Amino acid sequence: MKKMSIFALATLALLGVTSSANAATTVLATNDFVGITFWVVSMGMIASTVFFFAERGTVAQAWRPSVSVAGLVTGVAFVHYMYMRGIWVETGETPTVYRYIDWLITVPLQIIEFYLILAAVNKVPGSMFWRLLVASLVMLVFGYLGEAGYMSALFAFIIATAAWIYILFELFSGAAGKAMKKSGNKAMKTAFAAMRMIVTVGWAIYPLGYLFGYLLGGVDANSLNVIYNLADFVNKIAFGLVIWHCAMLNTSVSKR
Repeated sequence: MKKMSIFALATLALLGVTSSANAATTVLATNDFVGITFWVVSMGMIASTVFFFAERGTVAQAWRPSVSVAGLVTGVAFVHYMYMRGIWVETGETPTVYRYIDWLITVPLQIIEFYLILAAVNKVPGSMFWRLLVASLVMLVFGYLGEAGYMSALFAFIIATAAWIYILFELFSGAAGKAMKKSGNKAMKTAFAAMRMIVTVGWAIYPLGYLFGYLLGGVDANSLNVIYNLADFVNKIAFGLVIWHCAMLNTSVSKR
């Protein structure tokens, strides 16, 4: 009953947001490939959210926070993508503000996932949580300030990139990386390595898009939106699926 109530509440909330976002629907043109990617990502996010919350009750208690956060990441992304899709289809403008608001919520949640999966099988210091959280916020806030014109775009890019590099350092050589190496949980190590690869390779798309699209003007807005949309689709959904897979493996082992 508890599992169904959580699932039902999440579904009703998302349906309510969908209705609100579609209050003034504009027909999507068949040749609007950017708009189509906004729609594809929206549907992928809502499908993933339903899946993660439905699966939450099937994993061990220690892993439920991680699976719940995975559902929150895709759920929040779904809400923002519905609005971003509307802005693009109706105005043809890049929904920069909504995209950064989405990242400001979902990216820290994804970074927190590293702490959660480590905490599910090991004792880890709380300071790790705060370092990762602060670094992710610095990365996003400075990225937005630069792209929105509130400060030097180049300076903001340098600070945001430095924060991303610090996150990578923490995950590879810092406390998080060391805690992963010391762990005897094979499934968690596999998941941690896969998530770390997403943050390293998948997230590299965003600073590269900022550099070549916004700073250098070498990539047009249409292409940049498509690239960001597909990157979000893979990075958010794959990230959550890795966590769910790890949770299921650990749950199966604990039941033996």
